[in-house]
Amino acid sequence: MKHIDRLRSLGLFDQRVPRYTSYPTAPVFSPAVGAPDQTRALAALDPDQPVSVYLHIPFCERLCWFCACRTQGTKTLSPVESYLGTLVQELALLKDILPKGLRMGRMHWGGGTPTILPPEMIHRLAQAVRDVIPPTEDCEFSVEIDPTMVDRAKIAALAAEGMNRASIGIQDFDPLVQQSIGRLQPFDITRACVDDLRAAGIRSLNADLVYGLPHQTAERLDDTVSKVLDLDPDRVALFGYAHVPWVSKRQKLIPEDALPAEEARHTLANLAAARFTDAGMTAIGIDHFARPDDGLARAAASGHLRRNFQGYVDDTCPTLIGLGASSISRLPDGYVQNAPATAAYIQRIEAGQLAGARGHVMTGDDLLRARAIEMLMCDFRLDRSALLAAFGAQAATLDAQIALVGKQFGDLVAVTDAALTIAPEGRALTRIIASAFDAHVPEGIRYSQAS
Repeated sequence: MKHIDRLRSLGLFDQRVPRYTSYPTAPVFSPAVGAPDQTRALAALDPDQPVSVYLHIPFCERLCWFCACRTQGTKTLSPVESYLGTLVQELALLKDILPKGLRMGRMHWGGGTPTILPPEMIHRLAQAVRDVIPPTEDCEFSVEIDPTMVDRAKIAALAAEGMNRASIGIQDFDPLVQQSIGRLQPFDITRACVDDLRAAGIRSLNADLVYGLPHQTAERLDDTVSKVLDLDPDRVALFGYAHVPWVSKRQKLIPEDALPAEEARHTLANLAAARFTDAGMTAIGIDHFARPDDGLARAAASGHLRRNFQGYVDDTCPTLIGLGASSISRLPDGYVQNAPATAAYIQRIEAGQLAGARGHVMTGDDLLRARAIEMLMCDFRLDRSALLAAFGAQAATLDAQIALVGKQFGDLVAVTDAALTIAPEGRALTRIIASAFDAHVPEGIRYSQAS
């Protein structure tokens, strides 16, 4: 109880802070950065450095109420087919811009529901990407899978195009919880999906879970975790539900009085985390778990774990090229986000230009703080010596913040000349500690809960 009281006093149950999948965070992006900056940065890429590709499919047959992603509902494939044509046009524009010889080391299809695509569209899209950015020999191709929107023909098409990792959306298996978030997904359907993926030779499976959902209790979540462990995933992402109805109107359908209170959320997260680690999985960062032989666990052990818009990754490509509406590119000098609305994205591409609508050009201070925050989020350790080696005397500009964090958080952190390290007992506060190094805090932005 004393520890909970201390976490409460340090803001865990009332502060709202970024998840830091980027720095600066997307609300900081400005319309002063757009397609011309995007074009210049892409043309200047080093062809000897493989890139990652993120491709956004914003369509869903059902709109889950808990989701705050950029998505739109459809009951027919007509808008999907039209959007696919625009993606092919965007790729054609890129082909004229990117340096010759550029290769793709990673590709991820997200959404929305990528598995809304029928096999023929899967083949068309994958081939269009390869024609512009050929994959490296060890390219990883991952896809977000909705078990209720996939069949063996779609899985076979994805596997034929090189998919070797699947991310399965689960959230929670309890029927009452599923009903309260508008996502009915029986366990047997998910079990059949996993069996089909394994039979197709997919070597890595990720399961996405969410804690803090309405009507979620320790008993219900424990049962869900047991079912997930029965599926034997290689990785698990355990995200805290972000109730932001001012951002995502569909979340107004969720009964707020059924949401777990802040301390209950913390208990749920700890319960699930203990179950996964007791089952032999390695805790990765603040909310991921992986089998010890998985690439994510190896990256964490070797100090090569990174964090981007997909969460924790073992992706070492320095550049991420985002395709589709709302997708964000991480380029050597900053970020550019495509027009978020699908109609605006299509309009820009059909006008013969890239779709970048806003972004941020990184300063030297931004690059330093981005790396410091990533260190804390990935390793729970801000390696001051490494920052001094990479940034020189500029790294010393963080010393004042390091000292303040040491004073504020006491024995929950350790401060030496070499590093700031978050103790295991203080790791629940990682996002709050990371926010101490954030120089971009826009007014009026309400981030997700820290707990």
